[in-house]
Amino acid sequence: MGHRLSRIITRTGDAGTTGLGDGSRVSKHSPRIHALGEVDELNCIVGLIRCEPLAAEVDALLAEVQHDLFDLGSELAVPGYQALQETQLAMLEQQAASWNETLPMLKEFILPGGCKAAALAHQARAVCRRAERSVVALDEVEPGLPALPRQYLNRLSDVLFILTRVLNAAAGVSDVLWQPRRLQQSD
Repeated sequence: MGHRLSRIITRTGDAGTTGLGDGSRVSKHSPRIHALGEVDELNCIVGLIRCEPLAAEVDALLAEVQHDLFDLGSELAVPGYQALQETQLAMLEQQAASWNETLPMLKEFILPGGCKAAALAHQARAVCRRAERSVVALDEVEPGLPALPRQYLNRLSDVLFILTRVLNAAAGVSDVLWQPRRLQQSD
């Protein structure tokens, strides 16, 4: 790793292109780079959540997610490379099921908010959905991408939503319930 990252400023991207892991160069505006950037932003927000006081189980899961997102990013950076495994997807599904067992059934939609960690997890969920849309858009212009990155992001957004509720419950804060027709009710 030391040799690959010994020079951060290379000037090779000054013309608006960037290098992929296979040695090819693409526009910094290409769908592949958009998807890679969205996954990178998501990883940053997950790291921000981890700066909050969290239960050890939550922090451990988010640490795994960060590594998984880096794996996903490596797939985007190296066309044809596959790093994600079915076990990573299964881990998300298992965690979602485990957390859902501890939460009351939702009867209303909830708004982003509650405690700070939950609000950050809501932001991560929204960025995760954007990353998922970018991966889908990439597959439309470069058909044949493996399904696992898209599936992983789809599951992760669900896990992040569930996590918002777990974090609010742990903080003793209620989820922020959406109040439809609130303006009509005040008449």
